[in-house]
Amino acid sequence: MKKSTIYIFYLALFSLVFSPLAAQEILTAVEFFDQVSEKYEYIQDYEADVIITQPENVLAGILFYKNPGRLRINFEEPADQVIVSDGRLLTVYLPSQSVTLNQDLTRGSGEPQGLRLFKQGYSIAYQETPDYVPLDENSSEEVIKLNLVWRTTDEGFRQIEMAVGRNGLIRRLKGITKDFDEIQIDLENIKINQSIPDARFEYESPPSSYVINNFIFPDE
Repeated sequence: MKKSTIYIFYLALFSLVFSPLAAQEILTAVEFFDQVSEKYEYIQDYEADVIITQPENVLAGILFYKNPGRLRINFEEPADQVIVSDGRLLTVYLPSQSVTLNQDLTRGSGEPQGLRLFKQGYSIAYQETPDYVPLDENSSEEVIKLNLVWRTTDEGFRQIEMAVGRNGLIRRLKGITKDFDEIQIDLENIKINQSIPDARFEYESPPSSYVINNFIFPDE
């Protein structure tokens, strides 16, 4: 995968949100999406097992999120890899390369806006039906699937499939990049409002690692 695609992926992962949905009535796809986005604003913190499937490999770990804008993934595969943000600085530590990627989030496009960013850049529709369907073929797990298609080529993904489970939580996000690579994020064992401490989002990468600053928004 090209380096630029990897950078887009990490930025998109930071922006993506995982939200409960309480509505039972049949909604248009945009109304359904709006409720997911609105509900997210009331989540204090979030924990889940995460599996990230990329063209060349599969990553697995534990994801922590705390409002506003704090994110951490402790990877078990690859071991010791970390993605962490305190809302101001995004850090990606790649132990296999002994590299630390840092991005100052205060100098980009402002505070993360979550799903609202996708509504601005994508048209939204149900994938096939507003009803629950199997997550995968022959799966007993049921979800509602939304299909997001880019409005312009400025977006990082051509298309995003969002699967929302019966518990009102986003279960899967599947994106097609500009280069037609597929990236899938699966979220399981989700726990909300666990009083995650702020210290969970403090991180210092090994001092021996090579540091690359502003890897998403390079200096002019």
